[in-house]
Amino acid sequence: MIHQLLETEVPYEYRDHDSKAEVVWNRSSVTPAMRAQIKGHTGKCIWFTGLSGSGKSSLANALEVELNRRGYHTMLLDGDNIRHGLCKDLGMSEADRTENIRRVGEIAKLFADAGIIVITAFISPFRADRDNARKLFKEGDFIEVHVDTPLDICEQRDPKGLYQKAREGKIKDFTGINSPYEVPRNAEVKVSTAELSLSELVTHLVKYI
Repeated sequence: MIHQLLETEVPYEYRDHDSKAEVVWNRSSVTPAMRAQIKGHTGKCIWFTGLSGSGKSSLANALEVELNRRGYHTMLLDGDNIRHGLCKDLGMSEADRTENIRRVGEIAKLFADAGIIVITAFISPFRADRDNARKLFKEGDFIEVHVDTPLDICEQRDPKGLYQKAREGKIKDFTGINSPYEVPRNAEVKVSTAELSLSELVTHLVKYI
């Protein structure tokens, strides 16, 4: 059966691409639907965006804990963690931030294709970058969550001391201070950690899984 499959299926597909290399798409015989069947649920991306200190990471972590408790297969991608490895070569310029989110979007898509619910927590300040990540997914498989916590509250929290450093001029291109944050126009969900508890927010978010 395996030999017949390998002999009859055309393994390559010539797709339009913007890669700098001479490449063709190599088809996989195991589809996302087949992987999802094994896991008992489809893969998708829950994309948290918001200012530093808005509560993205805490909320993303709390959501993953609850989904894990319910038996879902998940993976959490956190902004700072990704910059320790995959994106350690990138700075904080607009071009580097765009590339950072491009890479995260591609990784999130791979996890989703594997049948995993991937949760991302990134400032992702530019609307076009988030929209490009969304385009990688089928409709309904990308859920943008805007953690809409006001700047003054984020700055009061300042858990990493970054706002103070930005105000002192020690950090350049800091979102909300000297670099813009483009508010989502059509996010599936908008929440505020200044108004509701983590448990209340998680209960709300689980409805979108």
